Amino acid sequence: MNDLDSFRALLTEEGRELLAALRDHTPDQELALASRLRREHPAGLVSAALGQARLRQRAVAKFGAEDAYRMFFTPHGVEQATRRPVAEYRARRFRELLPASGGPARVADLCCGIGGDAVALLRAGFAVTAVDLDPLTCEVVRANGAALVPDGSLEVRQEDVTAYSPGHTDATDGTEGTDALFTDPARRTSGAARGRGRIFDPEAYSPPLSWALEAVRRVGAGAVKIAPGIPHELVPDDFEAEWISDGGDVKEAVLWHDGRTAATHPGSGSEGAGPGSTGAVRPGVFRATLLPSGATLTGRGLPDPEVRKVGRYLYEPDGAVIRAHLVAEVAEELGAGLIDPTIAYLTADEPRPTPYATCYEITDELPFGLKRLKALLREREVGTLTVKKRGSAVEPEEVRRRVKPKGPNAATVFLTRVAGAPAMLIGRPC
Repeated sequence: MNDLDSFRALLTEEGRELLAALRDHTPDQELALASRLRREHPAGLVSAALGQARLRQRAVAKFGAEDAYRMFFTPHGVEQATRRPVAEYRARRFRELLPASGGPARVADLCCGIGGDAVALLRAGFAVTAVDLDPLTCEVVRANGAALVPDGSLEVRQEDVTAYSPGHTDATDGTEGTDALFTDPARRTSGAARGRGRIFDPEAYSPPLSWALEAVRRVGAGAVKIAPGIPHELVPDDFEAEWISDGGDVKEAVLWHDGRTAATHPGSGSEGAGPGSTGAVRPGVFRATLLPSGATLTGRGLPDPEVRKVGRYLYEPDGAVIRAHLVAEVAEELGAGLIDPTIAYLTADEPRPTPYATCYEITDELPFGLKRLKALLREREVGTLTVKKRGSAVEPEEVRRRVKPKGPNAATVFLTRVAGAPAMLIGRPC
C-alpha cells in the first residue's frame, strides 16, 4: 500500500473509527495497542492510523484539539503548517483587502500544504483555490476542507504553481477568476529535518521570491509568506512588509500588495490594538503585528534611539518589533533609550504600558562575572532564575548550572552589553 492508498484508507468508516480510538493513546501503549488492533484490522491500515494519530497529537499545539483531531496531516505538512491564530489573522487582512461584495471573492492559495491557511480563508467567507504539486498533499487539503468547512467553496488543483493561471475561468467546472493570491514558497530543502536545510536565498525558494512577487502583481492583490530574517533591502517598494509574532515568538513575515492603492499612505505609528484594525496595505511600510492582541505598529523611519545609562526600567521589545526594525518607534512611545548602540534593550526611568515590549524593574547592574552573580543570588535567596541574553556568548543553561540557584525567591538576569562592556542586569517583571 503506497502513501496515497494508505491515506485514502483512513477516510473510510473503518479508518475513521480507528483514528477515533487512537486519539488519546500514549507512546508507551503503542506496541501493545498495535498488536491488538492488527488482529482486528489490516496491518497497513493500523500503521497508517497510528502515524496519523501521532501527527494529530503534535498538531494540537498549532490548531487546538477541536480542529487537530478532525484534520489530516503529513509529517512535513504538520511541521510547516501555519498556526491557526496566524492563519485567522491573515484571513482577516485578506477580508480588509477584499471586502464582501456580492458573491465570495476567490483567493488562490499556492503551495497550500495541508490547508491551514485555506481553511482560515474558507471560514472567513472566501472561495479558495488550493494548489500544490504533491498528490498526497492535495488529498489532505481536500479532506481538511471537507472536515472543517463542509459548506465552503474549495477547489483543489494538483499542478506546478508556476504553471497555474490565476486569472482563467474554467468552463468545465464554473471556476471564476482569482481576486487575490497567497503564496507560501518552500524555504527548506526537500526532506530536511526540523531546523535543518533552511534556505536563506529568497531566489532559491520554491518557487523563487521574484516569481511569487510578480504573480501577486499580475493578479493585483495578495501576499507572499517569507522567512522572518529576509534582508530589508529585498522588500520591494510596492509591497508592505509585516512581521508577525504569536505569544511573543516570531512566526513569520509576509509581503502584502494591493495594486489598487495609491503611493505610500501618509502617517504611521501605533494602530488599533484589536483584531481587524490593521487597515489598508501600505506600500513601502514595515509593520510588526503581535498576536493574540492584534496590536500593530508601523515604521516612520525614525533614527536610532540615543544610548543612555541604565535606568530603573528595562524594556525587551517583541521579536516582531525587532525584526521589523521598529525599536525606535517603541522607544519614542516609552521615552526610552538604548543601553548599547548594538543591543535591542531599551531603558527608562518610569514604567509605561505598551504591548510592544515587556517591562522589567532593574535592581542591580553589575560587570559580567558568574562568581559575582552566584554570590548575589545566594544573598537574595533566589531559587527560580530566568536567564535572558542579548549580545553575550554565554548560554543560559551554563549560567544556571554554574550559579546553582537555591531559595524561595525569583529573579531575571540579563546577560548583555552596556555601553560596549559585558554586563549583568538583575531585575523582575514590572
